Amino acid sequence: MAEKNKQENSIKNVSQCKKEIELEIPKKDVENEFQNILSRFSTRAKIHGFRPGKAPKDIVKRMFLPDIEKTLIDSLVPKYLTEKLKELKFNPINIPVIRDLYFKEGEPLRFKAYFEVLPDFDLPDYKKINVKKKDVLVSEKEVDQSLHELQERSAEYIPAEGRGVVDGDFVLVEIRGRDIKSKKFLPTERVLVQAGHVDNEKLLNENLRDLNVGEEKKFVLTYDKNHKNKSLAGKEIEYNIKVVSIKNKKIPQLDDDFAKGLGEYKNINDLKKKVKQEILISKENAAKKEIAEEVIEKIAGKINIELPETLVEKENLSLLQQRLSQLPRQELSEKNIENLKDESKKKAEKNLKNHLILRKIAEVEDINVSKEEEDQELKALAKANNISLAEVTDSLKREGRREEFRNNILLKKTVDFLVKQSIIE
Repeated sequence: MAEKNKQENSIKNVSQCKKEIELEIPKKDVENEFQNILSRFSTRAKIHGFRPGKAPKDIVKRMFLPDIEKTLIDSLVPKYLTEKLKELKFNPINIPVIRDLYFKEGEPLRFKAYFEVLPDFDLPDYKKINVKKKDVLVSEKEVDQSLHELQERSAEYIPAEGRGVVDGDFVLVEIRGRDIKSKKFLPTERVLVQAGHVDNEKLLNENLRDLNVGEEKKFVLTYDKNHKNKSLAGKEIEYNIKVVSIKNKKIPQLDDDFAKGLGEYKNINDLKKKVKQEILISKENAAKKEIAEEVIEKIAGKINIELPETLVEKENLSLLQQRLSQLPRQELSEKNIENLKDESKKKAEKNLKNHLILRKIAEVEDINVSKEEEDQELKALAKANNISLAEVTDSLKREGRREEFRNNILLKKTVDFLVKQSIIE
């Protein structure tokens, strides 16, 4: 009984996620390991006046004591901590931090280990959650917009012959700039410009007009001191533009020939029906996603969970890096970055909380992922990315993301379970 109390007293619940274990390695084990390490040092030690491996142990011990002690600690602490964690069925989500380590020859070795674990919590009633029905309708305007996008993707760019640039042309232009004040040349660039576009500099549109292939023109552009491109702000740049090619955009007519040209439609009405069906499926999936988010949000609102700082920071860093990579360089101000940090931290906490809830529900409901389901998802991923199944499998294995992939399928199945259990009004 005394041994049991001692074990219980060695564990401290700092919080729901944070644990502290105080361990004592028996004096006998410490002494045995000390002597083993001392013997190894004695075998390898090169000490003046003694042949290799023949120096007395007390001399080796006196000369190398700090190194021997460090080796002993590095050997015993991880071993005993691992055994203790396994015995107590703890699965730390971070590398345990060792503190208050006490070692003195002839005494037990004592230390404390601090680490985080996933929180244990009780689920509220997660079935029969009331959510509002999402109306799914497809308007003619949406169908027309999708057809227009198909037209745009099918457009041809035909070289213009026997004339100069007119508004609407797609012009490949070679541009070289020179800072009038410093006399320095800017890098020469080749850019594709739609002549006359409202987003272009007015002087560029004016000077492009009527130029033929091979012709050049110069003009000077003075930039405002508050221009979004800081490298040009307040500068006066002389530009030399040269037309490399002129192409006219030809958009196909929306007719039966256009539909047949896409390869799988009898006529334009057949194409319209298919487009409408695809929009409907997309909207139904979006509605289902909204319902799922509402169900999870209502469940999460009934639970208070302490989130492990280690996992929050990991998710936060991933989200922040993703957002920063998408943000234009000119928007990377200190204020914007601070706002992004706040947003990503909140989103990371929400994501992690939802993840833990779904994992708990999956465990309670015995929801699992079969080999067939995993293979099916792998095939769908390969098809969506237009690559082979082997390439997808190799990529996940190489990046160490196979378990994450399975986990995502599990969460998806759990979400589907919750939606089916909900009451849609």
